[in-house]
Amino acid sequence: MIQARKRFGQHFLHDPSVLQRIAQAVDPRPGDHIVEIGPGQGALTALLLARTERIDAVEIDRDLAALLRQRWPDTLTLHEADALKFDFAALARERGGPLRMVGNLPYNISTPLLFHLLDAVDHVVDLHVMLQKEVVDRMAAAPGSDAYGRLTVMLAPRLDVQWLFDVGPGAFQPPPRVWSAVARVIVRAQPLFEVPAAYGRVVAAAFSQRRKTVRNSLRDIVGPEAWEATGVDPGARPEVLAPAQFAALAALARPRAL
Repeated sequence: MIQARKRFGQHFLHDPSVLQRIAQAVDPRPGDHIVEIGPGQGALTALLLARTERIDAVEIDRDLAALLRQRWPDTLTLHEADALKFDFAALARERGGPLRMVGNLPYNISTPLLFHLLDAVDHVVDLHVMLQKEVVDRMAAAPGSDAYGRLTVMLAPRLDVQWLFDVGPGAFQPPPRVWSAVARVIVRAQPLFEVPAAYGRVVAAAFSQRRKTVRNSLRDIVGPEAWEATGVDPGARPEVLAPAQFAALAALARPRAL
């Protein structure tokens, strides 16, 4: 048995009922291109392979990768790589269709990995993920809630995030110090709205000083004319603005200073 490594943020999911619920939520169908991120010791991998002929998996731990290759030499295509650097778009092209992704994501890389997956969003159908509950709350938050923030707004144009269920620490070995949650993330067929080039810059600036009004936090990015043109209240705080309002402001943003 390979022990969890702290440097990889590993917490192996072992609760059979939770594993079954995730597999049922994914519900692989013939022709699906399933990719598991961080398969670990293969507990979920086994359930997925029982429902489909072949899957791909991305695993950074070389010892776990060797174990998985030995266990499923013919039905599991193992990519020994860092998921933060892996080219999921290239894999989709190689497989001849968009990917369905699933994984128990390490808490220490969850947000960067979600942003990395956005780069390949046109090659993904959906994503079923186990994350720290706090992160899932932020992903699915509504404007005006405490959890609503940069992550929510950045994901909103392309992704529909649905909370599925919470998971307690005892479902893992070793148990984490926090609760987890499973989310279904569906890629929208069409973006909710056009995303201007400055969208990420505007959102990051607004939430970097979330206690300030958007007039103050965005004063170096948008001019007075933007407030009148968009109808956005400059005295509002960022957590009450809808994603489309950030997009409207970004469309009128000043060019980035050289």
